[in-house]
Amino acid sequence: MNTEFYIARRIITGKGGGNRISRPIVTIAVAGIALGLAVMIISVAVVAGFKAEIRNKVFGFGSHIQIINYDSNYSYETSPIKKDQSFLPELKKLKGVTHVQVYATKPGIIKTKDNIQGVILKGVGSDFDWKFFDEHMVDGRHIELPDTVKSNEVVISKKLSDLLNLKEGDNLSMYFIQDPPRMRKFKIVGIYQTYMEEFDKMFVLADIRHIQKLNDWEESSVSGFEITIDDFDNLNEIANNVFDIAGTKIQSDGSKLRVQTIVEKYPYIFDWIGLFNTNLWVILVLMVLVAGFNMVSGLLIMILERTNMIGILKAMGSRDGSIRRIFLYNGAFLITRGLFWGNLLGIGLCLIQYYFRVFTLDQASYYIEYVPVYLNVTQILLLNVGALVVTFLMLIVPSFVISRITPIRAIKFN
Repeated sequence: MNTEFYIARRIITGKGGGNRISRPIVTIAVAGIALGLAVMIISVAVVAGFKAEIRNKVFGFGSHIQIINYDSNYSYETSPIKKDQSFLPELKKLKGVTHVQVYATKPGIIKTKDNIQGVILKGVGSDFDWKFFDEHMVDGRHIELPDTVKSNEVVISKKLSDLLNLKEGDNLSMYFIQDPPRMRKFKIVGIYQTYMEEFDKMFVLADIRHIQKLNDWEESSVSGFEITIDDFDNLNEIANNVFDIAGTKIQSDGSKLRVQTIVEKYPYIFDWIGLFNTNLWVILVLMVLVAGFNMVSGLLIMILERTNMIGILKAMGSRDGSIRRIFLYNGAFLITRGLFWGNLLGIGLCLIQYYFRVFTLDQASYYIEYVPVYLNVTQILLLNVGALVVTFLMLIVPSFVISRITPIRAIKFN
């Protein structure tokens, strides 16, 4: 039989006798651990949710990976590449790639009777995945692309419709600064809203054949390819594989292709998202320290309360290490109890928010209408293990107080 474990269990269940001065202190310590873990679970879930939601909105405007002409600069006036590439079958079969589509972009100016606004006309083809924009469509529908003629339909953002006082069904005129300058008339058939103001103010979706005609390109010419993948964590690995397939080949006209990720295209957005991790680590460290010091205080109170018992055990020949293990077992019991209630509280609140969206946000400031949460089993397990290990290690130092207690004084202690 493990004697130390048996005595610790008797103490924790209240069957060991003695006064109960420590009970409220220990209850506060357990509550501190529970609240600390709950805050950590909620913090991790909310940060992961925010990162995922913002990333997904950025991906919606540019996918995960783009293949463009190597000569293209970082403006939206691009150099063309051929749509029919020999590597496309291999690219579409690449592990992790879920969709490949063509696109083209061209800067333009929308002019109404009272307002003017610079935008980017993004041309899409019949292979375009409308899922993202359909989810954020607040009025109308996405454009229809007949096979025989160009479509004059466009989709604009709610931000642009408010700025220019336009609505679904209205016609708009767009001007393009080139030699000679050109103008196109379009009809608005849909209005989307993502609350990513930088993108909402910029992109107007139209038939890719308009851009081909404006740029005097052939029908087989596009600005590039957009590639969607199934897991953002594998972005760099898949991008390297795409480069091996497409980026090392020389085109028939002597040009070369460039492979760029969405992180490389919008580094400032992903640097900003990365700052979330810094705030998260501050919260985690503070919560673990608070929980640890609560348990240290509780353990010291328990040791003082059991001073007579410690003296008797020493008088009977128990070693300091054996007595320390009793109180460390006791502390482990209490930490485990706190972790149980912390998991129950933290995961419970996250599930309530996930299904019922109780807590809302100002979409203009946070890009989303509710507090997003994303629960990851691995992260929760790591939080529990980390909190258990750190808090338990903090208990080792106060347990050495036992070695300073002498049997004769401890037995007389009152």
